Amino acid sequence: MKRLAAVVALLGLATATAACSGGTTDKSGGSGGGGGLFTTIDVNRPGLDASAPANPWHPKGNSFLGYNAMKLGWVKNHVTDPNQFYPAIAEKWEIAEDNSSITMHLQPNAKWSDGKPVTAEDVKLSIGIAYTQGSTAFAITPGAAGAAADVEVVDDRTIKVTQDMSNPSSKFARGVLDSIIVPAHVWNSVLPADFWEKLKTSRGTGDGAEKAREEILAVGQKVLAFKPPNDVSAGPFTLERVNPGEALLLKNKNFFNAANVAPDQVKFLNYSGNEQIWNYLTAGKLDQSGFVAAPTDVMNRIKQAPGSHLIKGFSPVAVGMAFNQSKKPYDNVHVRRGLAHLIDRQQVTKVASPEGGTAAVTTSGMHQKPAQEWIGSELSSLEPYAHDVAKAETEFKEAGLQKKNGKWTLADGSPWKVTMHAPSGFSDWISAQENIKSQLIENGVDAEVVTVADYPIYLEEIAAGKYDVGFWLMALGPAPYDIYQRLYGASNGWTNVAGKVKHSPAGKAGNWMGSSEEIDVEGVGKINPGELTEKLNAASAEEARPIMSQLAKAANQDLPAIQLWDYVNTQFTNTSRFTGWPEQDSDLLRLPAGVWIQLGLVKKKQ
Repeated sequence: MKRLAAVVALLGLATATAACSGGTTDKSGGSGGGGGLFTTIDVNRPGLDASAPANPWHPKGNSFLGYNAMKLGWVKNHVTDPNQFYPAIAEKWEIAEDNSSITMHLQPNAKWSDGKPVTAEDVKLSIGIAYTQGSTAFAITPGAAGAAADVEVVDDRTIKVTQDMSNPSSKFARGVLDSIIVPAHVWNSVLPADFWEKLKTSRGTGDGAEKAREEILAVGQKVLAFKPPNDVSAGPFTLERVNPGEALLLKNKNFFNAANVAPDQVKFLNYSGNEQIWNYLTAGKLDQSGFVAAPTDVMNRIKQAPGSHLIKGFSPVAVGMAFNQSKKPYDNVHVRRGLAHLIDRQQVTKVASPEGGTAAVTTSGMHQKPAQEWIGSELSSLEPYAHDVAKAETEFKEAGLQKKNGKWTLADGSPWKVTMHAPSGFSDWISAQENIKSQLIENGVDAEVVTVADYPIYLEEIAAGKYDVGFWLMALGPAPYDIYQRLYGASNGWTNVAGKVKHSPAGKAGNWMGSSEEIDVEGVGKINPGELTEKLNAASAEEARPIMSQLAKAANQDLPAIQLWDYVNTQFTNTSRFTGWPEQDSDLLRLPAGVWIQLGLVKKKQ
C-alpha cells in the first residue's frame, strides 16, 4: 500500500521523467561542506506538480516535511505516549500537570532562510492558519475535544497555548506541537486584521458565532490558494525548482543546525505508482524511501541492489477486513466469526505484505506491540480465530447459512457472494483480497474483488455505505483514543457533539459499519463502546488500561472488522553515498528522512 498523508492518497498524477541517479552531484547553488546530493521520493504524494506553490497546506504543494516544511516538534514513535516529541522549531516545552496548557520555548538561534529570526509571532500566525483548516488542537467546532482556548505570546521566543478544559484531551500537547510553522512576514496577508476577534466570537452561540465560523472557514480557502513568491523556510533546505520529473532543494545556511546537515542538495523524484519506486530502488537511485508495498520477488531484487539497506520498526497501524453490518449476512456475528476462521491470515500476509507486515495474532483493535503494553497477558485470552475450516462451518450454520452442492448460500437459499473493494494502486490490499477470494472460493464461499479508481473515491463510497466489505486502516496509535475511534468512532456511528457522545443509526451521518450501540461482552457485561472510546480522550495511562481491555474484548467478540496484519515500518535506505541511518526499531522511523538529516544523524560516506 502507498503510505498516506492525512489518510488521503493523491494517486495517478504525472509520470516520472527523471534521468538522474542518486550517485550524481549537482553543485549548482550548493552551500555547506560538500555533502553532495541526497535523492529520495515523497511516499505521501505521488506526482509532482511544477505549478504548485511552496505551501504546506496546499493539497499538491511543493512543501516537504522535515526538509523545507517545519513543525514545532517531531512526534516520537512511542508505543503508548502520544505526547513525546523531538525538538524542531520548539527547543523545549513544559506541559501543565493537568494537561491544561503547554508553554513552548523556540530554538534560540532559529532563523528563516532569508535571515529573519523565527519568533513567537510566527507561531501565533501559524496557529491562526491552523484554525482555518480545523486541525486537531485548533478546531473551531463548538465543544470539540482537546481544542485550544487561548494563545498567548509570552515573549519573542516563548508562546503558551491553553486547552479548553470543558472537553479535554490527553493528546492536547500533541495537537499543538504537531503544528506547521510559517513566517509571518510572508504569510500575514492570509489572515484578516480582525481574525482573533472573529475567533473569539466563533466560540460563542447563536447566529453571530455561526457566521464567524463560516468566515474563518472561508479564510481557509484563501490559505489553500496562497502562493508565496519564494520558499522562505526554517528547515534545513529551501525549494529551488520543480519540473515534472523532480524537485530540487538546496541547503539553508541559516538553519539552526546547518553545521550538522550533511547533504548540500536534496532531489525528490517523481512517480505515479509503486512500480516506479521499485525500479528506482532496484537501480540504486534512491538514498532513502519510506515504506512501499512490494511482492517477494521485487523485494529480493531491491535487496540485491548495491548498498541496499532495510530498516524495520514498529508502525502503529493495522489493516482490517471491515463489514457493513446493514448488509446481510454481515449483520450476523456468526458470519463474521466464520469468515475469521476461514481466512488464513498467515497466508494472506505472506502474499500481500511479506516485508511490511506480520499476521495479526487475533482481532483486538490494537497492533500487537501496544496491545502487550496496554492489556498484557489478557491478549492471550482473546479468541485467536485460528484458521479452522470446521469451526468456520459451525459458525456459518449457527448463522443459518446453508450449504448446497458445496456452496454456501444465505439462510433463504439465495446466492451469497463476498464482494470486497480496494482502491486501485494499493498493491498489498488488492493482493490480499485476491488471496482471500481464492481461499473463500476453495471453501464454498463465492467471492469477488472490485477495484475503485483511487483512495479519495474509496473513502467517499465506503462512508456512503456502498460496500459490503472493504479494507480499513485500524489501530492507529499511539494515542488510545485514536486506536479505537477507527472501530468505534464516526464510521460506526459515534460522534462527540459539544462534549457529549451521540450515536447515529446505520446509514446515517457516515455510519457505514452499523454495529450495535451496546454490546454484551462476556465477562464484562453490557458496554457502549463509543462512549468508552470517547473516555480515552481525557484518560490518563492508568485510567485507559481497563477501558482498553474492555474495548479489546468487545472488538474480539463482535468483530466489526477482522484484523489481518499489523504493519511493519520498512524503510529503504542505501549505504553507497550516506551513512548514519537510524537503528533497527528506532522511534525515528516514522518521521521523514529530512528529520534524520536535520538532527545530524545522516553523514556523507567517506
